[in-house]
Amino acid sequence: MRKSFQHVIATLNLFQGTHSLTIFLLAAIFVLSSCDDSSSASSNGSDENAAVDSSSSVCKDCDDESSSSAKKIESSAEKDVESSDDAKIDESSSIKENRTSSSSVKTDDSSSSKKDVSSSSVSSSSSVKSSSSSSVKQSSSSVGFIDPDDVVTGTMTDSRDNKVYKTVTIGTQTWMAENLNYAYTSVPYKFDSKYGSYTSDSTSWCYDDDPSNCDKYGRLYTWAASMDSIGTWSTNGIGCGYGSTCSPTYPVRGICPTGWHLPTKAEFETLFTAVGGSFQAAKRLKSASGWEAAGEATDAYGFSALPAGARDNKGAFSSPGLYAYFWSATEFRDYAYNMFLYSNDEFAYLEYNYKYDGFSVRCVKDSD
Repeated sequence: MRKSFQHVIATLNLFQGTHSLTIFLLAAIFVLSSCDDSSSASSNGSDENAAVDSSSSVCKDCDDESSSSAKKIESSAEKDVESSDDAKIDESSSIKENRTSSSSVKTDDSSSSKKDVSSSSVSSSSSVKSSSSSSVKQSSSSVGFIDPDDVVTGTMTDSRDNKVYKTVTIGTQTWMAENLNYAYTSVPYKFDSKYGSYTSDSTSWCYDDDPSNCDKYGRLYTWAASMDSIGTWSTNGIGCGYGSTCSPTYPVRGICPTGWHLPTKAEFETLFTAVGGSFQAAKRLKSASGWEAAGEATDAYGFSALPAGARDNKGAFSSPGLYAYFWSATEFRDYAYNMFLYSNDEFAYLEYNYKYDGFSVRCVKDSD
């Protein structure tokens, strides 16, 4: 501004005379124009500075707010991250817990979760296979397991020949604790097939036709004889024999003494359950002596199953000391079910065989 006035005065001193007024006016206009430009420039500068200051001021204010907001956002973000991390940690922990829980089923650790899992599996093979009576009791109590200490022993007499047999009560069932040795000889045996025929004067035999074996093992009977297919003592098993199917009325007394009957397949299954399951039934039902593998037999329940072997349809005897077969009253087409025990096996089987085979018989007492 000051430089502009000095410039005007210098111009007036230069131009003096008649045209001084005109020149003065022109100079004034020039000065005013310069002032306007300067003022405008100054004003623009001030506005820009003000804008900068204002912007700076706003930014300063905003910095505080934005800083606060940023901090809030950052804090919130951190919390979200922490929350996410926590979630991941929780998820990871949950996975680990699940894996731990899963692994607890597979290991023998004594943690409570593993005990719960193992105890919830009532019929697991590991608990059934345990040789400890208490563990078997615990695992099988809900399915009818009977502790060996709870069995009741006794005797019964067959009024037909006055033979006395040991008995054992296991839970709700009372069984003969010896193989039946009633000499069923009044009916001859005849077997015909395309391969030939075979006849015998009896449908029950002592092993190897040696009477001393009857004293030891009891007799071997065809299924027809076991069911009393001609109706000597009852009509429930009439017509049940080889080459035909029948519809017996249960219980089937068959060849058993009065008040007793030939067990069904289901009654054998009940017996297996009562002694801890089929996985251990053979070991616990077999006599402690008389088997080739004596170490596989404990006779824990006094059932004393003996390995009497078998007799086929041609009169050949086999496997004493190695196998035991016991007829049931349940047929399957041309076959009939039987309980099968093997010397070297702890497992008890329910299988079916030809009705003409000669097997042992164990009778079970009729329900009261």
